[in-house]
Amino acid sequence: MSKGLLLVFTGDGKGKTTAALGTALRAAGHGMNVLILQFIKGSWHYGELDAVKRLETVTLRTLGSGFTWQKENLDEDRRLAREGWRQAREAVLSGRYDLVILDELNIALSYGLLETEPVVQSLQRRPEHVHVIVTGRNAPEALVAAADTVTEMTAVKHHFRDQKIPAQKGIEF
Repeated sequence: MSKGLLLVFTGDGKGKTTAALGTALRAAGHGMNVLILQFIKGSWHYGELDAVKRLETVTLRTLGSGFTWQKENLDEDRRLAREGWRQAREAVLSGRYDLVILDELNIALSYGLLETEPVVQSLQRRPEHVHVIVTGRNAPEALVAAADTVTEMTAVKHHFRDQKIPAQKGIEF
């Protein structure tokens, strides 16, 4: 018997998106239809884009314009987040996918680009079989309360913060 779960990967540590992508890989191995929607990542090229092309049952769409926290004007980000959420809500509620990953949705929520309550309500109305993973720092309390599983990644040591080693190909992107 399958029951769709709502999972939240949050916290200040590395690995939230990576954990979600690992779950996507596992789901694809079982022939499940997977949709990955990335709310913040923009036009920057990273390895996941090439890897998912090799997986027949996995689709990845980038919805954002890049690093929101580096911008002074968030109007474009609000517009993109609203349009991204429209696509996400439709995908989640359609039942076409077995797993929907809403990568960095927590960032869009914590920056106020989207309202939390309507998002949580939509996720709670998903079809019984649909699993959803929401990633990103600062998961709102309402989402944490609604989730079946919440994992908080904690930064103990980080190569950039502690040693000034830049992002590495194949590890961060």
